[in-house]
Parts: sequence; C-alpha cells; structure tokens
Amino acid sequence: MPSPVSADRPAAQPPERGSVEALITQTRRLKGDVDAVRRDTRSDGADPEERWQRALYDLALHQLDDLDAHLAQLRDGPAPACAEPAAPPGAPSTPAAAPRGSLLSRVGSAEWNLLTDEATWSGELYQILGLDPDRPALTLDELPALVLEEDRPKLTTMVTDCLVDAKPIDGEFRVVRPDTSVRTVHMMGEPVLGADGGTTSMWAVLRDVSELHRSRRTEHETRDSLHRLRRREQTEHRIAVELQEAVLPPWRGSLRLPHQGPGTLDLAAHRLPAATRTLIGGDWYDALELSDGQTLLSVGDLTGQGVAVASGMAMLLGAVRGMAVAGTEPGRLLTMLNQLLDATVQPALGSAVCCRYRPGTRTLVWAQAGHPAPLLYRNGTGRALNSPGGVLLGASSGAVYEQSAVTLHPGDRLLLHTDGLLPGHSRTAAADRLLALAPRFGAARTAQDCVRTVVEEFGGAGREDDACVLVAQVTA
Repeated sequence: MPSPVSADRPAAQPPERGSVEALITQTRRLKGDVDAVRRDTRSDGADPEERWQRALYDLALHQLDDLDAHLAQLRDGPAPACAEPAAPPGAPSTPAAAPRGSLLSRVGSAEWNLLTDEATWSGELYQILGLDPDRPALTLDELPALVLEEDRPKLTTMVTDCLVDAKPIDGEFRVVRPDTSVRTVHMMGEPVLGADGGTTSMWAVLRDVSELHRSRRTEHETRDSLHRLRRREQTEHRIAVELQEAVLPPWRGSLRLPHQGPGTLDLAAHRLPAATRTLIGGDWYDALELSDGQTLLSVGDLTGQGVAVASGMAMLLGAVRGMAVAGTEPGRLLTMLNQLLDATVQPALGSAVCCRYRPGTRTLVWAQAGHPAPLLYRNGTGRALNSPGGVLLGASSGAVYEQSAVTLHPGDRLLLHTDGLLPGHSRTAAADRLLALAPRFGAARTAQDCVRTVVEEFGGAGREDDACVLVAQVTA
C-alpha cells in the first residue's frame, strides 16, 4: 500500500484501468505463447541441452507470473486482510493459505507507523508468511523473529538505513513459516517523511520469490551441467582426433616403402571423414614393410565412435603391427586379434582385412574378419577376391580365421576399403560402384591417382561414419 514519500508531495496518480488491463492482456498472451513452446520441448530429460532449455522456459514463466500479479494488484488496488470463516468449536486455528499456484499470494504489502507503533498488512502478506490473518500484524521489532538467524543482520541493516538515512529498501531474506517451510522474500520499500522531514512510517512490498529462485537454480545447474558435458565432449573429441592422426599416416601422395626393388608396391591411402566431423570412428589403414622384405597391408573398423573407440583402434593396430613383425601369418594374426578383443574390459566388435605381400613371387596372402574383400583391378577390369572364412572380431571367442593367396601381376591395383563409402547401401552396392571405376583406374598412372578417383566419386556423400581406402599398385 504505497504512501506519499513526503507530506508536501502527493503520490503519483495510478494509471487508468484500461491501460493496465491492456498490459495484463499482453502479458497473459505472452505467457500462453511461452508455455506452448515449453510444452513442445518435453522429453525424457536425457539430453542436458533440452533440460537447460526447459529450465529457462520455466524461469521465464515464473517471471511472467510475477509480472501478471504485479499488474493485477496495480489494477485492483491493495486487497484487505481476509478473515477466516468461523471454525467449529474446539477446532485449532490454522493460518490462511492461498490456493496452490495463486499468483496474488506471492505479493503482499505492509506499512509500519513509527508514531503509533502500528503495523498494517495486506492479506497476501499473511499468506506469504503463513500467519493467521486474525492476529495483529508484526511490528518492525517483531518481524526479525520470522527471519532465519543468518539473514537477520541483513534485514536489520536495510530497515535501519531506511529509517535513519531515508534509503530505499531493496533486498532479500529468508523466513521460516510456522509449518517450518523456508521461503525467500524480496522486500522493496521507502520511508514516509513528515512535514518536519522526519520519518513517520515505512511502507514496503514483499514478494515471495522462492519459486523464482528454484527456477533460477535449476537453470544454473542445467546450464553448468551442459557446459561440463560440452567441455568433456570437446576434450574427448580432441583426444580422439589426436589418436587418429597419430595412428593413421598422413599420406599426401604416393608412398614408396624404403627398400625399393623389382617387386615393390606403390601405395596411397586416404580417410574420408564423416559428414559430422565431431564423430570420430574407429577406421584405420596401414602399410608396413617387414624385415624380410614383405609388406603388411591392413584396413579395419572398430564399431562405435569417440575416444574409447579411437584408443581401441590404436591398440588393435599396434597389435597387428607387432604380430606381423613377429612373422605371424594373416589367418593366425586375426585369430589372435580376436582373442585380444574378446579379453578387453569393454566388449567391442570389429572387422578387418590383413594382407602380406611377398615381392619375390608377387603373392598376396590375406585373411578377413567380417570385412569387405579386397578388389583387384587388372587390364581395365575389376573383381572382388574370393573371401576365406572369418567372422567379426569379438563376435566369437573361439573363432578361427582362414587365409587365401593370390598371385599379382605388374601393373595390378589392389584396393582395400572400410564400410561407409556408400551410406545406406549394402556392401555389394559399394563394391559395384568401386568396380565400375576400373576403366579410370586403368588410365591412372599411380596409386595416388586411383585414390583421388575414389575420393572424387565418394567424397561428397553424407557419410554417418568415417571410411578409409588404401590402394597398392604392383610396380614393374
């Protein structure tokens, strides 16, 4: 119940009812629009960003509710203290309670007359504080009894500054209601000065901001949770990228192995990233010249995405290299690799092709584990090699992998690739598209030219996963 600030200056006239009514209509229309959007964002709560958005909508609605309540009181004026209906004989007296969710129950007003030591409260203030409206309003000396002990100095300072130095009140404190519930109250007020300039009374508007604080706290918590999740995702992505770049050789052109001779291979490879670059898969390609002059060629794919998959891929590729250097043949190598994957703490599935090229006889010995077969291009045509038996790595602990051998000719091109070159299509469709490139491969001079052809053909596809391609050309 606002009073004039001083006796010689009348209070400002209230706005016309129609203008306030128009503001109320606009506020309620905006509340309806915000609530409609909020309902559309309902989910199972698993997505941190959706939880954060939901919290912001709730916070906006609480603030609009408060605005609606303020405007309604401005339109209707201060409500008188409401009297409780007579209770049956012997029934205990209970404090007045506003209906759950009532807007006007959140805002109350009070005036304390310093000359008569009388206090006047609106009915809403009794509801906010959970007090019986039939009881006299608390004086300024009695009010701190409702306030949490640690907040009493704050209230005392605000009231003292108002009464002594005529400073306006604007602050919050927590009150303990008779039912032991704690509410946060925001208090705004001013001193009322008499003709002699002395303070004669103090008026204030008190607002229950407990729900608003809860909404703000929820928004802050969900925002912080979202920030932590994004930082963790960024860190994991950076680690996955660094692992991938450390493991996959960054070939910029055809790579010739150190010991060049009549049977050496011209090699080139490329990784085609997923359309969403934040998704790092477990695809790999590799070529390694062994101490006996043979060459290890391998491609593979570990299912999944992220740093765990990238680290698993690095482990598998290290195991492949280690066993190949020890002289393990492709079939036996995949058998041992399957045992290794089966023994890891986190179960995973993978596919792979492992080849050993023997330059003395131009023989390719290879094995596969649930992976597309290498494609052989010769004299302008292409075909897939007949696959020896082999299941996915990690699918069966006792799996045994067969191996096959094929003799290559000078000028032959061998193409190894992982799944994902042709999204949404079968392996057969991808192989057919690759085999259709045979005439262009026949006209190519180097393995890098062949890889460039594959990238031109498949690089624009919206892959959901990475894909790798490796081309080995038998030199004369």
